[in-house]
Amino acid sequence: MAEEKKMHWYVAYTRVNQEFLIKKKLDELGIENFLPREEQVRDTPLGRKMIQVLLIHGMIFIHADKTTSFSLINEYSLNIVYLKDVEGRHSLIVPDKQMEDFMFLLDFSPDGIEVLNKDLKRGDQVRVIKGPLQGLTGELVRLRGHKRVVIRLDGVASIATSYIPGSFLEKIE
Repeated sequence: MAEEKKMHWYVAYTRVNQEFLIKKKLDELGIENFLPREEQVRDTPLGRKMIQVLLIHGMIFIHADKTTSFSLINEYSLNIVYLKDVEGRHSLIVPDKQMEDFMFLLDFSPDGIEVLNKDLKRGDQVRVIKGPLQGLTGELVRLRGHKRVVIRLDGVASIATSYIPGSFLEKIE
């Protein structure tokens, strides 16, 4: 029964253009959630305006226990579907460390990251040992000729840092 009350990060799909509505409902229910987005300045008929732009469409991350995660669908009628693990039997759980790194990188440097597809080739596991991203762990890739660290939420999405000098990295064995 203790497993039923353990908090996990779940990945939920929702209909495109429903992400902000789902986030609002989760906030009202006091459920921790994360919607990857960034602020952009856009020209509108009323002048320049700062707007929130989604980085991953149709997806929201929900931090809840198993019972609460199902009650969001069954009792609160949220229009979400949880991403399944590889075997497809259970809701996919994102490890806390991966989620923390993912949120940190998006919060730290929205201009210095790129959201990548989930089909990246796996490379060396690395840890950033110098600079503002010190302590971040991920996978080393070359993207457009530069070394970058990728934080992967397995089966969901990957994000890459801006250029990181090789001397700022150490390989994790």
